[in-house]
Formats: sequence, C-alpha cells, structure tokens
Amino acid sequence: MTQIHPTAVVEPGAELDEEVSIGAYSVIGSKVRIGRGSSISSHVHIEGDTTLGRENKVFPFTCLGTSPQDIGYKDEPNRLEIGDRNIIREHCDFNIGTTKGGAVTRVGSQNYIMAYSHIAHDSQIGNEVIFTNAATVAGHTVVEDCAILSAFVAVHQFVRVGAYSMVGAASVVTQDVPPYSRVIGSRPATIMDVNAIGLRRRGFSPQVVQQIKEAYKTLFWSNLNTREALELIEKSMAPCPAEVQRLIDFFRSSRRGVIKKTADKWILGSE
Repeated sequence: MTQIHPTAVVEPGAELDEEVSIGAYSVIGSKVRIGRGSSISSHVHIEGDTTLGRENKVFPFTCLGTSPQDIGYKDEPNRLEIGDRNIIREHCDFNIGTTKGGAVTRVGSQNYIMAYSHIAHDSQIGNEVIFTNAATVAGHTVVEDCAILSAFVAVHQFVRVGAYSMVGAASVVTQDVPPYSRVIGSRPATIMDVNAIGLRRRGFSPQVVQQIKEAYKTLFWSNLNTREALELIEKSMAPCPAEVQRLIDFFRSSRRGVIKKTADKWILGSE
C-alpha cells in the first residue's frame, strides 16, 4: 500500500503508484508521477512535470524538478525524467530542461547520486553512474553509462563524460572526457591512464582492456594528429572491437574537443 505521512503535502493530480512511501513534511507537486516501490524520505520537494520510475530512494532535503538556473527560462512546461532504482542522497538538486536544450533533463537507472550533487537543465545522465558528494554538472552535459565523478568535480556546460571513465576529486572539466580514461586536475584536467581496474570490475576481458590501451597509445603517444590516429586504430584493429569503436566514435563526434593533455609520467600500463 502507498504510505503518506500525515504532515506530507501531495497535491491533487499527483500520481503515486503502489507501494510508494512519502515521508514527513515532503511536498509532491500536482504534475509529479512516482513509480511503484519508490521511497521518498522526509523534507523532500518534488515539483513540475517530473517522473520517477520504480524503486527509487530519495533522501531528505532533495529538490527535484525545480526550474532551471537559466536567466532565459520563461516558465515553459519542461520536464525531468528519472529512471528506476536510483539512490539520490541528501540535498541533491535536479532541474527541468529548457526549450533551447530539448526541454527535458534525463537521469537513467541504477545511479548512485551522493549528497549535495547538482544536475543542471538539459543534462543527460546514463545508467549506473556514480556522483560522489557535491559533484556538479552544468547545463547540457552528458554523462555516459558507468562513469564516476568523484567528490567536488565540476563539469562545464555542453561537456561529455565518456562511459566507464573516472574523474578524480575536485577536478574542473572543460572538455570531453574520453571513455575508459582516468582524469584528474584542472587548468586543464589531465588524463592519467586507462581505467583498467574499473574496466575489469565491469567484466571487460584482459584482451579488450589491452586493445583499449593500445588505442590510447596511438591517440596520445604517436606523432599522428587525431584524425590520423583514429584511422590507424581502425585499420590496425580491423575488424574494430565494439569497445574501441565507441572510443573512436566519441572522438569524432566531439563538439568541445576531447582532453588531450596527459600526465608528465605516463602510467598507461599501471594496474
């Protein structure tokens, strides 16, 4: 059965599926839809055209579906869409989209969003992503599946963070983070190596991890420009493994440019 604390406010029109619980002093707006088995703790504010899927857990003092922090926003009826089985910890803030950015902010499924994290308007967050405490992404960002943003990371608007990458604590990211990489720092952020341990934990075979490392060597430690390096990778690995093809496609589709600075001591072979 749905459980609503007597002090909570659920406005008429809100849709709560079975087995949803709403904690003390929480406010649920009239256009909100919450899926089966989701738990909304005390002092949570959810407004606007916001949809949460099944079995989400939202902790106290979180605000979902609030207006975008964009001076051009004119109260358009834009949306926030959140998938299933996410954990959203204390004091997080997810904004709805803007008309100039597609009108919808999306957060996928099975993400772990730790306290004080901010997801700005029109951002597109994949699945199984981790935001550590106070990680922040600006508007129009993309964070692909299984990426990790460590504590206090700040991601510039329109930047993409590639799948299976890890961004170290307090980094300031102003260009795209390539898939499978470990990145840290600012002015500018620096690629340290391939996220080999993370890839193995995600089930990547030793052969695939080695192929990704070889692709990185060609991209960053040959005398070729990016276009030439990508062509060489495709030719030398034909038929190109899907995991390496993801890396190639990421570089070719970049709008802001991909981080190219590497550590003074390249530790690509480290485990």
